[in-house]
Amino acid sequence: MYFPHYNMDSRLLMGGWQETPGPVNGKHYEWQVSNGHQWKPIDNDHVIETHYCQPGAKGITINFDEMKVSIDFDKLETLTPGLKVQRVSFLPRGQTEDVGWYFRDDQLWCEYGSQSSSTLSSSISSRDIEHQFSLNPRGTFSFTVGSTTYSLDFSTMTQTNCITGLNRNVRRRPKFTSSAQSLSSTSVFPAASSSQLSDGGYKWEFMGDEGRWTEYKAHICSYDSAAIERQYQLNPQGQINFRTKKFSYTLDFSKMCQVNDSIGTTRAVRRTADDGSQQNSSLGSVPRWQFRDIGRSWTDYSKANSTISSQDIELQYQQNPSGIITFATNEFSYELNLAAMTQRNLSTNTTRPVRRLNQ
Repeated sequence: MYFPHYNMDSRLLMGGWQETPGPVNGKHYEWQVSNGHQWKPIDNDHVIETHYCQPGAKGITINFDEMKVSIDFDKLETLTPGLKVQRVSFLPRGQTEDVGWYFRDDQLWCEYGSQSSSTLSSSISSRDIEHQFSLNPRGTFSFTVGSTTYSLDFSTMTQTNCITGLNRNVRRRPKFTSSAQSLSSTSVFPAASSSQLSDGGYKWEFMGDEGRWTEYKAHICSYDSAAIERQYQLNPQGQINFRTKKFSYTLDFSKMCQVNDSIGTTRAVRRTADDGSQQNSSLGSVPRWQFRDIGRSWTDYSKANSTISSQDIELQYQQNPSGIITFATNEFSYELNLAAMTQRNLSTNTTRPVRRLNQ
């Protein structure tokens, strides 16, 4: 398991600790370590917090002089014998922490209640799940997405499709708040408004939180749409690297995705012309995705009759040509296998061929 490495104050694991009455600078949380005798706060724990709040982060390794302490976020344990870790929340009476619940789809961690390009919005939100969790942290409960029922097990942190038996991992993470540090200092960029593009210009965007496309801004990552477009014109199959205040990223033009170099979180990227039409990585128009319908006629994927369109499928295809996408219509849920080029009805198991047409 790979954890990013950071240097932090070594006084925490040595002698002469000072008691700390509570968090400072308006923080509502505190990360603490214990060598078996007493709990002590970790200096600069906002570094741990920014990682922990990202559902794709497995953990972090902190360097204490010659000692490395690895924290497993899922288990909230260290890999160092005899050393324990905990996250304590300090909130005024009557207030609760804003918590996000996420499931791992075929490629990304998705928050419950949000609709991505390949999934139908669920009937529950993070707040709904957190309420159920507070009632019974070791229990289970069921919910629906379209016509499909799922079971969420808090004890194992897994989600099960009650029809197919498919299991997916689930994570519960607090949402990073501006009381400690602004979101712009983490891997989450602030939402951007539509820019005014000149004739022949292109807007570059990544898939942000809750399924919203967010434009690259120079004051956040040193690259704006115009700068990215210039690099793209030089090498449409290449890559560029950039940094925010905390992380470094790789933008891959050939796969049309952005990867966090520290924790591996991947986000879809798109290139949109000033007339609003989306461009793929080959300077041409977006390929069309079709399935063979009843009567053996080829039909375009469209959001007019399902939760996915040709553009959505192409985005996923650019990231992982061998991946699997799930989507739904008003009546059924389906699985689209990009490697096999087939579509399968998850209720009836009917399979239909799929094709990709370059226009």
